[in-house]
Amino acid sequence: MKRYILHTPFNIYHFEAEQWMHSVHKHTYFEIIFILKGKGVHNINGNTFNYKKGDVFLLGPEDFHDFKIEDLTEFCFIRFNELFNKNHLIEKDNPWQQIMKALLYTSSQSRGSIVEDKIEKQKLHSLLTILEREYEDHQSQYFEIIRDSLMQSMMVILARNLFGQTRSKEILKDSVEPILLYIRQHIYNPTELTMEHLAGVFNYAPAYISIFFKKQTGESLKQYIIKHKIKLIEARLLYSQLSLSEIADEFGYTDESHFCKQFRKYTGNTPTEFRRMDVD
Repeated sequence: MKRYILHTPFNIYHFEAEQWMHSVHKHTYFEIIFILKGKGVHNINGNTFNYKKGDVFLLGPEDFHDFKIEDLTEFCFIRFNELFNKNHLIEKDNPWQQIMKALLYTSSQSRGSIVEDKIEKQKLHSLLTILEREYEDHQSQYFEIIRDSLMQSMMVILARNLFGQTRSKEILKDSVEPILLYIRQHIYNPTELTMEHLAGVFNYAPAYISIFFKKQTGESLKQYIIKHKIKLIEARLLYSQLSLSEIADEFGYTDESHFCKQFRKYTGNTPTEFRRMDVD
């Protein structure tokens, strides 16, 4: 599967298309995709969603997708690496960092378009219009300040809508989705992802939650957690400058050696080898 690379920290790609010209692909970056007009189908991670004017999608490096265009569609892609606003991210207690981490590393793709409310969509599209105007002069000494402010506003609105949808939807006892969401939200805290802890959170017997999860997803709970973690780590290795020890610590590994052994077991490469690989 082809993987697209972003060679700059941030860019905007605005275009119209009657036919989608790209095969199913992944990226080394994040994308906020605005549908400005048209309709069709957006295929994400094997899921199919109808799209229409006003829809907004958020994809991360671990997501793969393509479009089937039914009516002439106007797209606007905001593409960025997490570190484009590195000055904010180095502040450990900054609430903006927490919003970014929660939003970017919580999968939203089981819901399709993140924003459903018409007024919320209008707010985002207004911010997009301003951002595009500023991007026309992105060499300006003021651009990064304005860009970061506008992107923060967009991210907060997206987070409010994504997590608001999650809280407002009924949690069904026979649905595995709440467990999947919980895992994604707590992937950095191994103690909260043990069989016993998950069983307690969702009121299952420890033995039963494992059986239930495998029946619903086709793989064991432990395997799913590890694979999801590995996908996020691959993204870290591809586009961040974090050291191996920093990545290991972020994801709760006891030491760098354990981290490297598990990564090699599931990918066939050491983290260092993976980081040095040329991506096709």
